[in-house]
This record gives sequence, C-alpha cells and structure tokens, in this order.
Amino acid sequence: MSWGIELWDQFDNLEKHTQWGIDILEKYIKFVKERTEIELSYAKQLRNLSKKYQPKKNSKEEEEYRYTACQAFLATLNEMNDYAGQHELISENMTSQIIVELVRYVQELKQERKSHFHDGRKAQQHIEMCWKQLESSKRRFERDCKEADRAQQYFEKMDADINVTKADVEKARQQAQTRHQMAEDSKTDYSSILQKFNHEQHEYYHTHVPNIFQKIQEMEERRIVRIGESVKTYAELDRQVIPIIGKCLDGIVKAAESIDPKNDSQLVVEAYKSGFEPPGDIEFEDYTQPMKRTVSDNSLSNSRGEGKSELKFGGKSKGKLWPFIKKNKGATPEDFSNLPPEQRRKKLQQKVDELNKEIQKEMDQRDAITKMKDVYLKNPQMGDPTSLDHKLAEVSQNIDKLRLETQKFEAWLAEVEGRLPARSDQARRQSGMYEAQNAPSVNNCAQDRESSPDGSYTEEQSQESEVKVLATDFDDEFDDEEPLPAIGTCKALYTFEGQNEGTISVVEGETLYVIEEDKGDGWTRIRRNEDEEGYVPTSYVEVYLDKNAKGAKTYI
Repeated sequence: MSWGIELWDQFDNLEKHTQWGIDILEKYIKFVKERTEIELSYAKQLRNLSKKYQPKKNSKEEEEYRYTACQAFLATLNEMNDYAGQHELISENMTSQIIVELVRYVQELKQERKSHFHDGRKAQQHIEMCWKQLESSKRRFERDCKEADRAQQYFEKMDADINVTKADVEKARQQAQTRHQMAEDSKTDYSSILQKFNHEQHEYYHTHVPNIFQKIQEMEERRIVRIGESVKTYAELDRQVIPIIGKCLDGIVKAAESIDPKNDSQLVVEAYKSGFEPPGDIEFEDYTQPMKRTVSDNSLSNSRGEGKSELKFGGKSKGKLWPFIKKNKGATPEDFSNLPPEQRRKKLQQKVDELNKEIQKEMDQRDAITKMKDVYLKNPQMGDPTSLDHKLAEVSQNIDKLRLETQKFEAWLAEVEGRLPARSDQARRQSGMYEAQNAPSVNNCAQDRESSPDGSYTEEQSQESEVKVLATDFDDEFDDEEPLPAIGTCKALYTFEGQNEGTISVVEGETLYVIEEDKGDGWTRIRRNEDEEGYVPTSYVEVYLDKNAKGAKTYI
C-alpha cells in the first residue's frame, strides 16, 4: 500500500489530512498540559489541606499530639503531603517528557510537511508548464498546417489562372513551399515536445509523485507512532508513582495500626491527675444532742450558726467538698500554686527544662562570641576585640538571670516533691498536711485538700495571701511565752509523723491535750507534756472539748 500509487490524484486531500493530523497532535498536547495543571492544582490543594490541619507550634494543640490517635492523624497529614508530591512529580514528568518533546516534534513536523508539499507543488508546476508548452506547440503546428494548405491552394489557383503573370505564379509557389516547410518544422517541434511531455508526465505520476507522497505517508505514520508512544508514556508516568503512593497509603495504615488506646488513656491520667485522694465518708453529726460546735468543714454547707462561717484570714467559707470547689479564675501564679500537686509538679518541671534550654543557648552564644574575640585578638585586622565585650557581658548577664530563675523554680519543684525542707512554719505545716492528704489510711481528706500547701482550688484568694496571713498567725502563736491552757483532750485516730517544724508526731490511739482548736485551716494544736506541743491534722484526731461535757466533736 502506497499513497503515491493509490492516491496519485489526491494531493489536496492529503494536504488537508496531514494538517488535521498536526491539529490532533496539538490537541493532545493541550490535553496533557491541562492534565498537568490539574495535577499541580490538586497537589497544591492537598498540601494546603495538610498544612491547615497541622498543629500550631507552641500551642495547646501541639500538646494534644502526644496521643497515639492524634499522632496517627498527624502521620496521615504528613503522608498526604508526600502524596501531593507524587502528583507534582506526575505534572513535572509529563511536562518534560511529553509536552516539551511533542511541542518540539510538532515544529519539526510542520517544517517537514511544508517541505514535502512544496516539492509536490513544484512538481505540479513543472508538469503544468510542460503541458502548456505541448499545447502551444500543438496549436502552432495546427496553425502552420492551415497556413500551408491556404498557400498551396492559392498557388494552385494562381497557376491555373491564364491571366496571372509567370512572376506572380512563381511567387505563390515559393510562398506555398515556405508555409509547407514551416508546417513541417512545427510538426517536428510538436512531436519533440509531445515526446518530452509524455516522459515528464510518466516521471511525474510514476516517480516524483510516488516519492513525495511516500515521504508524506512516512511522516504521517511517524506522527501516529509518536502519539502512541506519548499515550503510553502518559500512562507509565502515572504508573511510576503508584508504588510511592502505595507507600504513603501503607504509612497511613501503619499509623492507624499504631494507635494504642491504653497508652492514650494513661496519657490522660498523666495530664489531669491531681495527686489528691478522693474524699472519704462524712460522719453523721447528731444535732439532737445539745452541744457547742466547733468549726467543721465536714458538710457541703457551713450555714449553721455554730462555729465560724469564715476562715481566720478573711476568705470565703471552705465548707465544700473538693470535687465541688471552683478553681481560681484569676491570673495564674508564677509558681503554678493554683494547680493540683501532680499538675503543679509537671508544670514546674517543664518550666525548669525550658529555662535550662535557654541557658544552654546563651552559653553556646557566649562560647561563639569568646571564640570570635580570640580570633580578633590573634588577627586584629579582622575586627576589634573590645567591640565584643558589651555583647559578651550582656550574654553573661542573661545567663545569670536565667540561672536565678531556674533556681527559683527548682526550689518550688523540690518543695512540691518533698526534696527540700519548707521555708517557713506555715509552709512546713502545709507540707506536713500534704503528707496527711496522701496517707492511705485517711478516710476523709476533703478538708485537708481545701487547705493544700499549693493553695489549689480556692475560690477568691491565692496561696500567697494564705501563707502570709497564716504564717503571721503562727509566728504570733509560737512567740507566746506563757503556755496555753488545755481546753480539752483528743484521741489520735491515725499515726502521724510530724517531720516539719511546728508539727508533732502522734501514735494511733494516743490521748493528748488540746490547747487550740482548729481555726479553719485544717490543723489542731495539741500538747503531750510541757516540752512537747505542736500541730497535727484535725482529720487525724478525735477532739473532746471540756466545755462540752455531754458530747464530743469529731474531725474526721
């Protein structure tokens, strides 16, 4: 099958068909280009989506990603980011391996097509010119033959006329001979041109046109092959990223399988554990017995007239059980004393770690400046060593400030963890009270929690004010030179190790004298003998006041 043989007379249609083939190729290029734009747009949207849901740095949201479920979600976001990268790769490869290559090929194809059809038109013009020459020689031959016939007829007429002179007859004869010769020459010329035209026409239809059309056919077939190769490449470029996309999806599945509900539950415990013991049972208070009640925090509401309705230092009544106490809504204290013990410890530890990191950064900066100063000292042309003194002093000052700050938080942390002795009588009493709160044998510690050493869960006053006022009260009490008279007795319900200054140790079942009742802070002052007296947690003793002979008030 050859276009030159089968389509020898379809030059114009072949010209239209090959132009259509180029249009199809350009349409395919446009299609691939739009696909790359879609891939880029999709990748961009995926990246934006992943970025939108990424946790913000140094925010509470970032802390939430400690949980394995959140980590799985974060891994999914990261995998989707890589997934987007594969779509960008598809776009990049299609642009370089299909679009760029085909655009260059189309330009070459257009140039080749133009060259072939230029040769075809040139051959057409040549054969048309040969045809015109043939037609011209044929008409000339025809004309000369007619002229020769007329000249012959004129000669014969003149020769037959007796009235014509011999000279005129001779002239007519010569004219006839001349015309006859011209006709013979035209015949020879026409015959030669006809032979030449037939040769050219044969060459045109059997050699030139087939060769030109064969080249056009080969050009068109290469175009078809090229489109097929590009379509295959189009699929392969997509297929190449499938393993990577599969790995991204495998990563998401692996992240999902790494979710550990037990671990997340434990993290919730670590995040919100207060360190308090749950409140115990509330003792029945027999109001049928006439008695003078002392201050009690054992009920949800301390609304009766008996006892004190407010604490000594002016705060609201703490007659609520711990679960119902509202947190302080004021500004967060620097020592995090508004938090439960366990949470306070974690916050202080976190602050210490942050300060240590800042100190390390400043020390690294100081080392760098010192090295630079040494370089300047050895090579004065590089800079003035004294120009770094101010910066070096500033960094050293920052280090000293950070170290003092660290020591402050470490002291608070050590105090919470019980590693250091308290810094005042009240703090020591509070530390002892914290021990009382966490003793496993305590049945009811709601009152102790409300007076916890970190000042947590108070309604309208901070720990600092409590410490300041209570410490002043205790200082005044310990400054008393005259021993206080006993106002009753008490029985130790539990053993208490009074390790802090101002407290006294008692043994379960031991009977002692009460010299000062609970003033609302959760402590009762007792005496064993003239030389031994101090405070014990009110919840650790059962108090019997001498002024109330008919009954006893129990702090449990």
